Amino acid sequence: QVQLVESGGGLVQADDSLRLSCAASGRTFRSYAMGWFRQAPGKEREFVAAISQYGGTTYQIDSVKGRFTISRDNAKNTVYLQMNILKPEDTAVYYCAASLRSPSRDLNSYDYWGQGTQVTVSS
Repeated sequence: QVQLVESGGGLVQADDSLRLSCAASGRTFRSYAMGWFRQAPGKEREFVAAISQYGGTTYQIDSVKGRFTISRDNAKNTVYLQMNILKPEDTAVYYCAASLRSPSRDLNSYDYWGQGTQVTVSS
């Protein structure tokens, strides 16, 4: 089992940057593909980005390509989401998730979830 704790959210202005972190407990972090999802008020949770166990494969939704970068440090049991040129439509609670399968855009593929961190982007 793995526990996930997100951090790094906050209130920023449009075009600002934030880096989200997700720290995982346990000694098997490198066994998990990791994903970032987000959920805006009144909307379903949506996929943002995912990374394979050793970081060789990444996926992102089109709306964040060129602005967001997912990465991981297996020595620190941490996955990151660097978010640049933030837009008001990026406002949401951001969740990290862990999967023993290949990285996926499907939230049902993920076995463990963090509690989320709020990101608010003002115009």
